[in-house]
Amino acid sequence: MSEVFSSVAQKWDSKIIEFNGESDHVHLLLSYPPHKLLSNKIANLKATASKTLWREFESELAKIYRKRVLWTGSYFVASCGGVTIEQLKIYVQNQDCPDSSHH
Repeated sequence: MSEVFSSVAQKWDSKIIEFNGESDHVHLLLSYPPHKLLSNKIANLKATASKTLWREFESELAKIYRKRVLWTGSYFVASCGGVTIEQLKIYVQNQDCPDSSHH
């Protein structure tokens, strides 16, 4: 899945620095030019990922979902000042660790 997000990011002159997630959401550390609308980028990332997953795993997903929708319209965005990129990478990498002591 990270390849799909990276491909979309490239089309938006952006770069996925780190990618991770859990069973019901993903975490992206994303670098993008300030003149691009982030809401459009996120909508495109979600749409492309959904289409790709349905194309590759239709029989499995059809057992779980009635509609061909995987993502809600919501998302969380935060800009980060005062921390290094390395600290952010570690945070994203640890998002799949249920033990909060790893964060």
